Amino acid sequence: MKNALHFCHQLLADLIQRFPNGTFIDATLGNGNDTHFIINQPHFKGHVYGFDIQKQAILNSVEKLQAHPKFNQVSLIEKSHDQIEKVVTEPTIAGAIFNLGYLPGGDHEITTRFNSTIAAIKQIAEKLVKRGQILLVIYSGHPAGMIEKQKLFDTLSTWSQKEYQVLQYEFINQQNQPPMLLIIEKIK
Repeated sequence: MKNALHFCHQLLADLIQRFPNGTFIDATLGNGNDTHFIINQPHFKGHVYGFDIQKQAILNSVEKLQAHPKFNQVSLIEKSHDQIEKVVTEPTIAGAIFNLGYLPGGDHEITTRFNSTIAAIKQIAEKLVKRGQILLVIYSGHPAGMIEKQKLFDTLSTWSQKEYQVLQYEFINQQNQPPMLLIIEKIK
């Protein structure tokens, strides 16, 4: 079976095949791995915006991505993902990915937080195309991650099933709280 991140990437690849010219959001840029995955897809002809509040994440991502032939289809934004509506001017968004938690190899005190995360999710959801998806890989093995996960569950469980489907994908018999995936798909 695929873990949360591998399944997330499979869904992301499927989205890119469906919407090759679409706008995609990497809401938690980190070291640029998800943005790299997006632009590395052979069908990708759209644009990807990568957001992170940490300068080091932007620098790490530039180093990883700058030699890629599709780097001109990438915008790296040193801002919180709750600023998406101010930065992304395209009328629609095909998909978005979040890796919630902290920057791998970075300061574990700097983590994603529910208020900015849910604000970003709502901004993306408003522009999401029909059958577009928001993919959230949630790392809840640290206190801030557990709080963020619970608040996201509490909020997203109230979203109208007539407009969105919200699916949870996780292993339930593994130790150390492995990451889980929430998938939000717009159906209207």
